[in-house]
Amino acid sequence: MKRTLPLCSLVLLVCAASAQAQMYKWVGPDGKVTYSDTPPPKSATRVETKSLSAGGVNTAGLPYELAEAARNHPVTLYTTTDCAPCNEGRTLLSQRGIPFTEKTVTSKDDSEQFKKISADGKLPFLLVGRGKERGFDTDAWNAALTSAGYPETNRLPKGYSNPQAEAAAGQAKSVAAKTEKPSARESRTADNTASELPPATGNAPPGFRF
Repeated sequence: MKRTLPLCSLVLLVCAASAQAQMYKWVGPDGKVTYSDTPPPKSATRVETKSLSAGGVNTAGLPYELAEAARNHPVTLYTTTDCAPCNEGRTLLSQRGIPFTEKTVTSKDDSEQFKKISADGKLPFLLVGRGKERGFDTDAWNAALTSAGYPETNRLPKGYSNPQAEAAAGQAKSVAAKTEKPSARESRTADNTASELPPATGNAPPGFRF
């Protein structure tokens, strides 16, 4: 007789897997490189792990509902200095327990980058997935977060902290720097690093790089 797990057990298993949000890379006894979301066997060597993230926020260890909201509707807060509404917006997100990334607009490059997202340049500016909130409004921000599936009460694990704020233009500069031609020394280093492990079978998961 075929046995089936009760529905509640299946839900718990799904929640546990989603909340873990870890990807593993290891080398087996046969030299094969494996990528998986399940922990490697004890015989595996050169094990590496990567916590999956959403919009720069680490979702590993978050409660299922909160992790799902962060993955499907990542929250980004744009702020500037000497901005009382920006401080109020940051406080609202923190008190409600919202995982978010913060981008600061303090330079000409930051302003140019920000204008690509919000033409009127009004701060603070909140992105909840694709939704945009210009200026701070408690009711509007809470409504947007609730619609995106975020819990109405703080459920962040004890000791959790959001990523440090970074310049709005920082990401753009970083991407541009990666497109520059590497020096001969950097190329040799990259080649040596790549040759340390045998090639993986199949395609590695997107973004799984060390």
